[in-house]
Amino acid sequence: MLSTIIFAPLVGILVLLFTPRDKAAFIKVFATAVSAVPLALTGILWYLFDRGAAGFQFQEVFQWLPTLGIKYHLGIDGISLPMLVLTALLTTLSLIYSWIIKERPKEYFILFLLLEIGMLGVFSALDLFLFYIFWEVSLVPMYFLIGVWGGARKEYAAIKFFLYTLAGSLAMLLSILILYFNASPHSFDLLELSKIADPRLGALVFLGFFLAFAIKVPMFPFHTWLPDAHVEAPTAGSVILAGVLLKMGSYGFLRFSMPLLPESCKYFAVPIAILALISIIYGAFVSMAQKDLKKLIAYSSVNHMGYVMLGIAAAMAASTNLVARSTAVSGAIMQMVSHGLITGGLFLLVGVIYERTHTRQLSDYGGLAAKVPVYAGLFSFFAFGSLGLPALSGFISEFLIFVGSFPIFPVVTGLALLGVLVTAALILYTIEKMLLGPALPKFNLLQDADGREIFCLAVLGVLILFLGIYPVPLLDVMGKAVSMLVGGV
Repeated sequence: MLSTIIFAPLVGILVLLFTPRDKAAFIKVFATAVSAVPLALTGILWYLFDRGAAGFQFQEVFQWLPTLGIKYHLGIDGISLPMLVLTALLTTLSLIYSWIIKERPKEYFILFLLLEIGMLGVFSALDLFLFYIFWEVSLVPMYFLIGVWGGARKEYAAIKFFLYTLAGSLAMLLSILILYFNASPHSFDLLELSKIADPRLGALVFLGFFLAFAIKVPMFPFHTWLPDAHVEAPTAGSVILAGVLLKMGSYGFLRFSMPLLPESCKYFAVPIAILALISIIYGAFVSMAQKDLKKLIAYSSVNHMGYVMLGIAAAMAASTNLVARSTAVSGAIMQMVSHGLITGGLFLLVGVIYERTHTRQLSDYGGLAAKVPVYAGLFSFFAFGSLGLPALSGFISEFLIFVGSFPIFPVVTGLALLGVLVTAALILYTIEKMLLGPALPKFNLLQDADGREIFCLAVLGVLILFLGIYPVPLLDVMGKAVSMLVGGV
């Protein structure tokens, strides 16, 4: 089933390659329908997943290059399953929103389906060689999506995104090779490598993984590619970038760094917690200073992903408090899902208003609530989700992170609460500036959100509200995997 989920979009790509360019309506509807296949299958996976079983499920293992110890090895657990569902959901919604694309739709939708293959593969691969291939596959389509369909400085942003991520990928490749040659017999298989102790060059291996994953998260000071990429990317590209691609970095820490290098994790837990704290406070303050809506949300992602890394650092720490560490990493995984839903929705909302006004400058807005009440209501909902309002998913995830991290890093966690305060001020200021006050005359004829846009946002909003009120289904899925992960470290 995992192979079907990953490669179903490939069938769509092959069909679209032979579809005439002038069949734009068919291309858009067909690509969206194809992306719905992995979404439906991940829903079936969620239903079939055994919450009481430890270890990986739905495994597929084939000898690929046996002389080199390379396998085609797929499998999921309670950490990767939520990421698969999130990826499939955001891809389908992004393609529905992308029906507005007029320039070269055939190439656009083909690249989006290729991007989905790479992302789904990253969250399913249990062989490091296979993981690296999917990691690189996801890099190329996003480069073209930014470089061709982006804004005024699209080429600069695309190249910066590509070079940053490639630099991290090469560091990760070095770490993978060190692990491979220190294993006896040589193997790239995660389950086999996790049975051996740290290699002699454990710290070097950890730093290689750290560079790749920290750039992707992105953590301070490796974050500078993110605002440019977000500002110049098309709306759906920003949704996937924030909703899924950033999560590949934090997922890498959970899937590879912690199981393979537990001793190094303990050693580097405190520095990672400090960098997470800097990301939280720096991201919040810099976001407050932005005048461009997209850049504001981009820097808020640095802030929110800092909470994820704080929870992961607490789980890495050399502490015997297994309950706190498990709570922290559960909060981190839930924050990955919550941030994907909330920030994905916010980028969609920026795209909705930009298509009508052709400006993203906060100073150009005012009084939108009086002219576009549906849009204003949706924007307020997602903004309060980003703020961490109780009864929404952002509150639950941050609460779990703070509860789990405080017994392990009390000072760092206490200071991290400053980020919540600054984020609250930022969100309230943005709402006041955009939606409240007297309506500007230039918006008299502004059209409210249409049915397609409301549908995409409503799906995300329902999930945010549901997980904020009743997060048990998500916590149950990840429970056994979290216990195994924390127990291993």
